[in-house]
Amino acid sequence: MPVLPSLPSLPSLRQQRHRIGAGPSDDATAKHAEAIVDCAAYFNGTRVHGCDDPARAIARVRTEGRGFVWIGLHEPDEDEMTFLAELFGLHELAVEDAVQAYQRPKLDTYDNGLFLVLKTVAYVEHTAGNASQIVQDGEIMIFLGPDYIVTVRHGAHSQLRTVRAGLEADPEQLAIGPAAVMHAIADHIVDEYLSVVEAVEDDIDEMENSVFTPDRPVDIEQIYLLKREILGLRRAVSPLMPAMRSLTGTPTELMPKKIRSYVRDVEDHLSVVADRVATFDEMLTTLVNAALAEVTTRQNEDMRKISAWAAIALVPTAVAGIYGMNFEAMPELTWTFGYPMVLGVIITLCVTLYVAFRRRGWL
Repeated sequence: MPVLPSLPSLPSLRQQRHRIGAGPSDDATAKHAEAIVDCAAYFNGTRVHGCDDPARAIARVRTEGRGFVWIGLHEPDEDEMTFLAELFGLHELAVEDAVQAYQRPKLDTYDNGLFLVLKTVAYVEHTAGNASQIVQDGEIMIFLGPDYIVTVRHGAHSQLRTVRAGLEADPEQLAIGPAAVMHAIADHIVDEYLSVVEAVEDDIDEMENSVFTPDRPVDIEQIYLLKREILGLRRAVSPLMPAMRSLTGTPTELMPKKIRSYVRDVEDHLSVVADRVATFDEMLTTLVNAALAEVTTRQNEDMRKISAWAAIALVPTAVAGIYGMNFEAMPELTWTFGYPMVLGVIITLCVTLYVAFRRRGWL
């Protein structure tokens, strides 16, 4: 067994917490481990024990000249990313993007590696017509090198434990190298896109039924909310298309030919998602226009009903106003049947107007 080179090792966070009398430098070292979700070295697709910190893992990989290291991070700060950048030789511009987060999906190529940014999405369960958020977004950034892959995750969802477990259960695929991990992560995220798109489609169908069903309230605010969420999906999917196309179309030692064919399948699924998102955007625009037209129509109907009842009420009001004037010489004031006659005229006119408005559809 060869002797490992003398590299600054990163003690595990658990060891640091149980260490008594740790000095300031020990606390700083432990701080780098706060963001590390998992760290492992893989030889021939099999996880190697005893490589649970980055320095020890990459030292063993580079000493033996085989395998690779996969480190998963969750919302690291600048110091934590600087530590890993010095250890793996990550480009400073990519490191800055990984710390700031909320970058546009993209693929950057550097001399010694690739930097891929992926947007993650998750569907938020809600009751119909009472949602403040429908799609929750996050971000995963991938640093890919010849003997390492570093994943930086921002957001509470889209954890990669299932991806890691699935790859570890398939040593043959994992033995291909870091590119196989990148493909698995991209495939997992695109599958999440498909799941979210299917859930959003149900929401759109429900809104469509609400707009075109009589006597149901039309909530334009919810339609605008969903349209905004669809726009967020489009911002996640559309910029990723050129990145996936670049991965499949640009030969590089970091992306074996076999993995490029797998990424091409991910690109096809991404195209399906992009087409459905574009269709949803058009449907929601149509629904907004239809909802506005429906609201305008209902308002017009309400105004016609109000106008019709006002016209009917005007008849007794006008007659009562005329006969309420204090004049002595007015027709039928002394006639016995004057009062019943006026009431009959009022009722007849009101009924006539009601029937006329009813036939015209105003009532």
